[in-house]
Amino acid sequence: MAKGEGAEQYSNASLLNKPGNSDGIQLAKRHEQNRLSVCNKICYAIGGAPYQITGCALGFFLQIYLLDVAQIDPFYASIILFVGRAWDAVTDPTVGFLVSRSPWTRFGRMLPWIVLSTPLAVISYFLIWYVPPFENGKVIWYLFFYCLFQSLQTCFHVPYSALTMFISSEQKERDSATAYRMTVEVLGTLLGTAIQGQIVGLANAPCIPGPADILAEPSNFSASPGLNESKPVISLEHTRTAYMIASGVICLIYIICAVVLFFGVREQKESSRPRSEPMSFFQGIKLVMGYGPYAKLVMAFLFTSLGFMLLEGNFALFCSATLGFRNDFQNILLVIMLSATLAIPFWQWFLTRFGKKTAVYVGTLAVIPFMILVVSLKSNLAVTYICSFAAGVGVAVAFLLPWSMLPDVVDDFQVQNPDFTGHEALFYSFYVFFTKFASGVSLGISTLSLDFAGYISRGCSQPKEVDLTLKLLVSAAPIALMAIGLSIIYSYPINEEKRQANRKLLQDLRENEADSETDSAELVNVV
Repeated sequence: MAKGEGAEQYSNASLLNKPGNSDGIQLAKRHEQNRLSVCNKICYAIGGAPYQITGCALGFFLQIYLLDVAQIDPFYASIILFVGRAWDAVTDPTVGFLVSRSPWTRFGRMLPWIVLSTPLAVISYFLIWYVPPFENGKVIWYLFFYCLFQSLQTCFHVPYSALTMFISSEQKERDSATAYRMTVEVLGTLLGTAIQGQIVGLANAPCIPGPADILAEPSNFSASPGLNESKPVISLEHTRTAYMIASGVICLIYIICAVVLFFGVREQKESSRPRSEPMSFFQGIKLVMGYGPYAKLVMAFLFTSLGFMLLEGNFALFCSATLGFRNDFQNILLVIMLSATLAIPFWQWFLTRFGKKTAVYVGTLAVIPFMILVVSLKSNLAVTYICSFAAGVGVAVAFLLPWSMLPDVVDDFQVQNPDFTGHEALFYSFYVFFTKFASGVSLGISTLSLDFAGYISRGCSQPKEVDLTLKLLVSAAPIALMAIGLSIIYSYPINEEKRQANRKLLQDLRENEADSETDSAELVNVV
């Protein structure tokens, strides 16, 4: 049938836009849009490094810094650690609520939060590691800047965590991006441990001998003049300067990572646009905590994460005070993080092969024998290194699995509640809330326990009660918490079959929505 040039172009355009003939093209376009390049995944993953670098430095070193460098009384140090973590926990659901109501901008909904919070966050982080030139207000100083940093970091991390749901609507792409993210985050903990530990370790002030030390080995503490004149003297001021240098390096890395994330990642506007009615803060709490699979997952990882946090918060002090490795503890921590980094690809393969629940059980149980061994055997540096490396393989599970399983719960919630969309940030923020609040309680109680046990600041040796307390805090208590967490995860209902079914249902739902939008657009054009 003969046609004019204009008629032919109209006919071809109409043919391409007919639903019956364009389904494959539209589907291919949507899949292409949802695909993430390796560069996108790396840039997204780099954004997770600041949280882990600063969190690792604070988790491993803040307690020992407050006690031995800032020389805060253990009772007040416990208040700083508890109130700071508790405040941090409260800010998470608050920020999550605000993020979920944020309007769309040309940069997205999540990225503006990340960029605007970064400058103030690095300033407050630096001031945490600065010893002010006064004594009376020192506790207020650390409490204020610790709480301020935690609030600003929440404004970074909650939107970043929720960004997982917005970089792609494909579950496979999100899982792949999460694996990249977890690898970089464990590298971040490795980097945080290396920077903080190695710089501080080079300027570690000597311990102060007590009466028991002098009576036990009087020859080692001779007051003869000139005895140690040939050795370089490291003062407490050198140690304080080293902490400030380390914090300055970490602040620089924080800024670089935020810049890479901002320029390397783009949110999908269709995924980010909230389509259901906004809800109040307490309605959000009721919504997420009333959902069974989410509540079980949160409670399970609350206990397992709490066990790992107790271990993390007290292990540096345990190595230094109980095992006597005052000059080696930073290297021991580095071995744990190096082992965890190397194990991430293995666990990513394991969970795809055997399922996420199985990975949680195997990984968590693998840590326990070495936690028992390190406190049972007599102090031995080689054995400690071996136990630390083996334990790091299991520590990787604590990094990877919670963030890999949370998107599955959000997907399941969307399948069960298709009318509620745009509230993904609430699920992430409440998970972080419970974890941080519990860690604040654990750190406060552990530091307070050391005070009751008679901890001696910068002491060359500690009372037997302190040694026993530290052994309980890095072994018995974490093991009990992990056991409770594993018992809860047993009833977690989202297995691999349900996860794959949810993935297919959501994919079909999104394709139907896209087809409806295409049909509506065609109808408007015809009219």
